[in-house]
Amino acid sequence: MSQRITIDPVTRIEGHLRVDVDVKDGFVSKAWSSGQMWRGVENILIGRDPRDAWAITQRICGVCTTVHAICSVRAVENALDLELPVNAQYIRNLIILAHAVHDHIVHFYHLSALDWVDVVSALKADPDKASALAESLSSWSGNSKHEFRKVKERLAGFVSTGQLGIFTNGYWGHPAMKLPPEVNLLAVAHYLQALEVQRHANKIVSILGSKTPHIQNVAVGGVSNPLAVDSQAVLTVERLMAVKGWIDKLADFVKNVYLVDVAAIGAFYADWTTYGRGIVEYLSVPDIPLDGKGTKFALPGGFLTDGDLKKYTSIKSFDDAYFRDGVSEAIKHSWYEYKGGDAVSLHPYDGETTPKYTDFQDDGKYSWLKSPTFYGKPAQVGPLSRVLAMLAEGHEPTVKYATETLDRVSSIAGATVGLEAMHSTIGRHAARAISCAVQVDELANQWDLLLGNMAKGDLKTFNRPTFPKGEQRGFGFHEAPRGMLSHWVVIEDGKIRNYQCVVPTTWNAAPRNEKDQPGAYEACLTGNPVADPEQPLEVLRTVHSFDPCLACAVHVLDKENESSVTVTAR
Repeated sequence: MSQRITIDPVTRIEGHLRVDVDVKDGFVSKAWSSGQMWRGVENILIGRDPRDAWAITQRICGVCTTVHAICSVRAVENALDLELPVNAQYIRNLIILAHAVHDHIVHFYHLSALDWVDVVSALKADPDKASALAESLSSWSGNSKHEFRKVKERLAGFVSTGQLGIFTNGYWGHPAMKLPPEVNLLAVAHYLQALEVQRHANKIVSILGSKTPHIQNVAVGGVSNPLAVDSQAVLTVERLMAVKGWIDKLADFVKNVYLVDVAAIGAFYADWTTYGRGIVEYLSVPDIPLDGKGTKFALPGGFLTDGDLKKYTSIKSFDDAYFRDGVSEAIKHSWYEYKGGDAVSLHPYDGETTPKYTDFQDDGKYSWLKSPTFYGKPAQVGPLSRVLAMLAEGHEPTVKYATETLDRVSSIAGATVGLEAMHSTIGRHAARAISCAVQVDELANQWDLLLGNMAKGDLKTFNRPTFPKGEQRGFGFHEAPRGMLSHWVVIEDGKIRNYQCVVPTTWNAAPRNEKDQPGAYEACLTGNPVADPEQPLEVLRTVHSFDPCLACAVHVLDKENESSVTVTAR
């Protein structure tokens, strides 16, 4: 007999996600992923000036802010066939990469590490032994005995007051927790250090984007940052030198702490390379454009089928017809209706956003998320998709960091761990760390490119757009931290006639599609172990490995301005 477990809301994510699983004989036999809010941003944009869309769409989320701004201006620029000054691309790229590095650090340490790290167990650790272990793995300056003793004292202080502060309500002592006390203390120390390190990335975004969250410097046609080598009123070399200093600090942490911690924790949880495989169709897009038209990229992307690097199709440009024609969204199990009925799937240019709420129905409609497919197939998006695509392309930095990471895991685990292990819950964390290392290196490279171009006397950052009469259609894509994001716009006589956002969490957290094929969360949860139905830690491990952002996938509708649900956070 199976037992139903409902986790509502899932916490340590952005937005409101409900996950239901049926558990039989200690394993998940079926899963449902349900977005619990309605996103109406597309309808808000109808009839507006396309130049305003970026400022509105980036308010979809307070976490994924830069990504929607970037993707929106790319969609409108694509519709207008508008070329950008290369400086604008470099500045956007710096913002994109700094935001991505910030997102990855926060996701691992502050949103998902507590699924694997037993904070209370760290109180049993010998801080000197923890320090010796950490120093054997990397040269990070924060691995000293003094630092680890101080962290243990802080933890003891929390406990002595009867509260764990930021660590309250964890599943401490859960039978699925496997790390030794010294490794737990190491992870807690780096958790606290990461709170400081992530600020460096936010400073970069703030300097270049004018503020964060919700940058203010992008525009259809480029960026609003004036460049100069002497004036203190604009983006100067002096400010850019400060940015370089923060990049260096981020690189130190990513390579000497983040990559190492993921490998160490992954080695202790090697059994989790056998859970969370699910969908092995992987979709990513190229990003970090190196020219004004989006035909050359620092980071490649494409579509991988059957989890096989040999079955890979590259996506080549911002105007790639293979990508443009492959995306579609269905609503058979979503709280929407299409004029053509529930059996159809619509291309985003023809997308409809008409709500039709029915309550939660196991075999009917149960989510505010739509169900995207790529050429009729559900796909997984995110860092794992990104890393696999770059490996398929032979991208040298990715090959380097992936090889180093798998070798380190193998060394700590005492057994060979190969690329196949990446198709898993713990593999998604490894892929995110690898992706972060690649991106922090590229962040430094984009800084070099911008300074080099300024040294040549090129200070242009904006090309003014013009809107012809008639209809223009455009799409913009971006390889956001959580995966492939795309915006789709139909413009008529200078106004938006239709707009659709197909976001990473819509791909991953989607309900079953018109063919009743499960989305990535649902597929990856099937077969997951559950040791204690009252504390479904293992379910959270797999869900958190995707870094859900439901605010991007759905948005709230409350016609009566009343509280719809009261929850106790865990």
